[in-house]
Amino acid sequence: MSDNLFSEFDEVSAKQWKQKIQFDLKGADYNETLVWKSNDCVAVNPFYHPDESPQPVSVNAPSGWDICEKIYVVSSEKANKKALNALEKGAESLWFIIPSEEIEPERIFSEVRENITLYISFEFFSAEYISRLKDFFLGRDFQVNLQLDIIGNLARSGNWYKNMNDDFSSLNEVVSKAEGFKSVVSVNMGLYQNAGASIPQQLAYALAHATEYLNHFENYPSAEKKPAPEILFSTSIGTNYFFEIAKLRALRLLYATIAKEFEVSENCYILTQPSKRNKTIYDYNVNLLRTTTECMSAALGGANSICNMPYDAIFHKDNDFGRRIARNQLLILKNESYFEKAANPAEGSYYIETLTRQFAEKALEIFKDIENGGGFLKQLKEGIIQKKISESARKEEEQFENGKLVLVGSNKYANKEDKMKNDLELFPFLKKHPRKTLIPPILERRLAEKSEQQRLEQEK
Repeated sequence: MSDNLFSEFDEVSAKQWKQKIQFDLKGADYNETLVWKSNDCVAVNPFYHPDESPQPVSVNAPSGWDICEKIYVVSSEKANKKALNALEKGAESLWFIIPSEEIEPERIFSEVRENITLYISFEFFSAEYISRLKDFFLGRDFQVNLQLDIIGNLARSGNWYKNMNDDFSSLNEVVSKAEGFKSVVSVNMGLYQNAGASIPQQLAYALAHATEYLNHFENYPSAEKKPAPEILFSTSIGTNYFFEIAKLRALRLLYATIAKEFEVSENCYILTQPSKRNKTIYDYNVNLLRTTTECMSAALGGANSICNMPYDAIFHKDNDFGRRIARNQLLILKNESYFEKAANPAEGSYYIETLTRQFAEKALEIFKDIENGGGFLKQLKEGIIQKKISESARKEEEQFENGKLVLVGSNKYANKEDKMKNDLELFPFLKKHPRKTLIPPILERRLAEKSEQQRLEQEK
């Protein structure tokens, strides 16, 4: 017997496979019967073959990923306690959200071990506060990533922190004194996903969003002395397993293409977390399954850090049990399921390589339209970006309402005995705060919100 069993069989071409499938369909149309058209405007074939697959995409994927834990800083002392506990229990990096200048950064990071990665985002923007952070970290061995995204704040809230000129001026000041920080500028790509944008839209908007910063720093007076800062992409991962793997790979491919034009580092740093859009308050344990597959997609797609979402995060206050389960999901994936043992594990998969190319090509088309239309900021101010996302979101919501898009426990196999009215510690729906804004904000909304509100009203 031959050592190579495959040598015993003749190779079968893609054309021969299609002929066999067409014969078995007994007259039914191949494309209408077996080719699926996704909301992302890509055609998914019933099989993939090397005859019709693109060359493997070369992406600068990391050799591994770290387990990240998010901490909202209510007080410096409590945040410090949570940080030390998270590191003791297996977290490898920490993500702090600082809500105000009254928070003492020195106390937050007291006794936190060095040689780890820190992500720090703010609900305000103060160059003076960041200077205080810089002084604290001076001489300490941390990889500190500041998540400053003034354009993302405009898109999310509808307003600048102060005004456009002051915000960019403050950003210039921070970047000019950014020694000691691994990155300063961030792109909140997750906003577009949680608002209902398709994958090509998410990629295109993130790319156009980043281009606004690259253009700004290219024209910044000190650009000759300092290269544009490294950009961190904060992304949310949806439920479509293979699509989300391809999305992260396409992001690296696209950013490398743009970065080359600006002559900056082609390296793309990606921080991921599960999407909020498909999470539910009813049959909430299903959220565990959703976040698990989403974290798997992030790992296989080449994320640098993965921050899991507790299964009850949308309706319970922060609690030890929820954080423990979320952390343990990542520990199992990394240490027991070996999801970090291979760099760029999706490379060479005909299906994922094809998806990566399709997403990149469609995103590039949208990106070019944005640039030809005056750029991301201009289209954001004109409401074009918001309108496109709203159209995509509405299409997805209609599919959820008619049952074509299934969320188990919500619009399929719902447990009528499940009661949640007395278990809500947080308001789990879109909060409406009427206020004057410069532009219509991009609103994050879960798919099940409308049906959940109806069920809550019907509870006895």
